[in-house]
Amino acid sequence: MKKILIMCAAILMVTTVAKAAEELKLRDITNGYFAAEGLSAVTPLSDGESYAQISSDGKRVVTYSFKTGRETGVLFDIDKTHGEPLSRFDNYILSPDGTKMLIQTQTERIYRHSFRAVFYIYHIKSGKVEKLSDYGPQQSPVWSPDGTQVAFVRDNNIFLVKLLYDNAESQVTKDGKQNEVINGIPDWVNEEEFGLSTALTFNADGTMLCWLRYDEKAVKTYSLQMFRGMKPEHAQWATYPGDYSYKYPKAGEQNATMSAWSFDIKSRQTRQIDLPLKADSYIPRIKATNDPDKIILFTMNRHQDELCIYAANPRTTVCQQIVKENVPKYVKEEVLGGIQITDSHILLPSDRDGNMHLYLYSINGVMQRQLTQGKFDVTDVYGYDEATGNTYYQADMLRATDREVYVTNAKGKTERLTKRDGWNSALFSKDYKYFIATWSDADTPYQIATCDNNGKTLATLITNEELRQKLSRYNLPKKEMFSFQTSEGTTLNGVMIKPADFSPSKRYPVVMWQYSGPGSQQVVNSWRIGSMGQGALYDDYLTQRGFIVVCVDGRGTGGRGAEFEKCTYLKLGQLESRDQVETALYLGKLPYVDAGRIGIWGWSYGGFNTLMSMSEGRSVFKAGVAVAPPTSYRYYDTIYTERFMRTPQENPDGYDDNPISRADKLSGQLLICHGLADDNVHPQNTFEYTEALVQADKDFTMNIYTNRNHSIYGGNTRLHLLRQIAQFFENKLK
Repeated sequence: MKKILIMCAAILMVTTVAKAAEELKLRDITNGYFAAEGLSAVTPLSDGESYAQISSDGKRVVTYSFKTGRETGVLFDIDKTHGEPLSRFDNYILSPDGTKMLIQTQTERIYRHSFRAVFYIYHIKSGKVEKLSDYGPQQSPVWSPDGTQVAFVRDNNIFLVKLLYDNAESQVTKDGKQNEVINGIPDWVNEEEFGLSTALTFNADGTMLCWLRYDEKAVKTYSLQMFRGMKPEHAQWATYPGDYSYKYPKAGEQNATMSAWSFDIKSRQTRQIDLPLKADSYIPRIKATNDPDKIILFTMNRHQDELCIYAANPRTTVCQQIVKENVPKYVKEEVLGGIQITDSHILLPSDRDGNMHLYLYSINGVMQRQLTQGKFDVTDVYGYDEATGNTYYQADMLRATDREVYVTNAKGKTERLTKRDGWNSALFSKDYKYFIATWSDADTPYQIATCDNNGKTLATLITNEELRQKLSRYNLPKKEMFSFQTSEGTTLNGVMIKPADFSPSKRYPVVMWQYSGPGSQQVVNSWRIGSMGQGALYDDYLTQRGFIVVCVDGRGTGGRGAEFEKCTYLKLGQLESRDQVETALYLGKLPYVDAGRIGIWGWSYGGFNTLMSMSEGRSVFKAGVAVAPPTSYRYYDTIYTERFMRTPQENPDGYDDNPISRADKLSGQLLICHGLADDNVHPQNTFEYTEALVQADKDFTMNIYTNRNHSIYGGNTRLHLLRQIAQFFENKLK
């Protein structure tokens, strides 16, 4: 009898625990309820001891000590200013001398990186606020090195404001015109695929302005149809739709013609810089140096397998090539952001030896030494300290799924600065004495601390304990990392998330998510893991509905060296889809998986590979969802597509193996979703693909999102989209 009572009590306890655990609600996942705390707009200050950030209430810009993590001062307080009245602000740009700020307000997003805003000049000592310009919003403002001038772009032209002359504003260029000529900011494709929003800089003494010019008159136009819609509502299109037309060069088509220019501020003379630029080449970066007679320009050929670095004199316009980088197949985009120009050196990331490593050159282009070597990739570059010869960077030395922060000294000795396994990143002080360390793993939200340059923790800034306590109310499953070998002998890394009440004696349906694009990684030991990030909360939501959720990084993804990443060259989608089919076959052999109920989904490239995988020829997927998918890379842009495929004229067979050509092989139930205002992957992709499905007599379901871009959000949109995906899999797989 006593045993029975104990058993009953145990059953009661289990039942009570089960009832106590809350269920994830999709609305909470999409509305920010589970958002992790972080630091906002952090700027290391020139003293090397402190940094600035926007306060948690969004009203101040506060300074903190790297050493203690404590507040040391207030640079800006919206309630303690005079002059132009401000009610809120979005960001700030500190002047190089630390005496002034540009305060960003009324921000209006344009594309992925670009925006226009109304900027104000704020004088820190006096507290005075002045408008930067009275003639309309500005784009990409930049300070002169002495903080007495600001240059910006408006309506594709460059303007200059001189603070010492009562903020006098003058126009530098006059040929800028929408869909024809752009000065100082990139066109759509250069912004999207080279990751920049500013193409404008002063020289070191502030006497010259230098910029890139994009002549896009010959580039063909793409038009997106716009409707009245809701959240927001566009009254001008209430009865008849409107359109948004912009220049978008598709693979094999004409790009904008690029050139580099300088402007002598005193003489007001404009000169074209004599840059040796081959026809159809790119200028992906313009940078200042500490020498007034030298700016740095990067050039890249259209095939993107050759990167040249030039030193240009903005007065004489003479250019000298200082570095030439050739690598097999293509130079990765990340290289452009990783190149560091210091007083005396150039730090260059390169995968020339099969892994991404760091190479040190003199400022005149003389190769001095390879700083890192081994079977790992340098994944971020933090800088080279001229004073000590130390180089700071992030790498995946331990395993592909993790990241650590390292320093390599002048003698070649390497030390790991972050001690915890998981995903580590850093933001260093100006003199490299300190850094802000951010750590997370697949089950732990971000933790942020300050450290010295030996890796010793000095102060804890953020623990996300409130989010952790919030998550503890839910019986969330753990992420299980695994690997397996395909029938072709390739080892792939994956993550599996099982229902919290998983029973090995049951057979479960599986939902696979993936992105699969070149250099990407989804199987990561980081809080950004998951089909929608946030520690895979959306995927946890699916496990509550009885699914096992799995992600596998196939061939072409990052963290495993150049050979693994670049093996998809000239044949995007072929190996990636094969690997997802192989994953489904592997999962189907597990005793707790129902091989007849496996689904797959993805967004953007992941949508493309969903369609390729469902049409691969082996019918392993019962259902799939493709969100905003490219369906033929003939419809996608020049820079991204040609980096991996060359042009359609050179590689027609590679381009013509795509979801449209495979439409008659589609196997499984399909939901396809697209935003009608997608400036990135145009709705054309879905419309042409669904026409091919109709003619192949294939059934499908389609959701269209009015006025939404590639990210498909706004109002109730994201909640609706994710609910459709979940319900589709429930209806088709359970």
